Amino acid sequence: MEFAKEIISQYGYFAIYGLLALGVIGLPIPDEVLMTFVGYLASISVLDYSASIAVCFGGAFTGGILSYTIGRKAGRPLFDKYGKWIGVNAKRFSRVETWFLKYGSWSVIVGYFIPGVRNLMCCFSGMSRMRMGRYAVISGIGAFVWCVVFISIGFYVGVLT
Repeated sequence: MEFAKEIISQYGYFAIYGLLALGVIGLPIPDEVLMTFVGYLASISVLDYSASIAVCFGGAFTGGILSYTIGRKAGRPLFDKYGKWIGVNAKRFSRVETWFLKYGSWSVIVGYFIPGVRNLMCCFSGMSRMRMGRYAVISGIGAFVWCVVFISIGFYVGVLT
């Protein structure tokens, strides 16, 4: 977290945007902790609350779209080639795909709140050929609610201290 704090102090909102985009794609960045910290910085007037939400949403949404694109373009070929090494065969994948087509919209929204799952849901949306427009709306809703919740937690905890 010290690294993120230093990056944010040097590059501000650009760093927040980039860190969240990379975190949603799958790099090991503690997104929830980062947003809570951003909310705290907004509570002590280092950052603006509304701008923080907009920038975090933009980063999360961008990361989700990039992850979707990776899943759509490279996900299925990678699965076909390496799926057996992680214990996922075609039958299991087919069951998961059927479930995802039925509950995919809700799983993308809820998936934003579960570390690790958020990355898989974005990528799997592309692999299962969810329409880009539908994915953008659903992912946008999930990313916005996720950002507002965690930034608000940091903001109100900061106000209390």
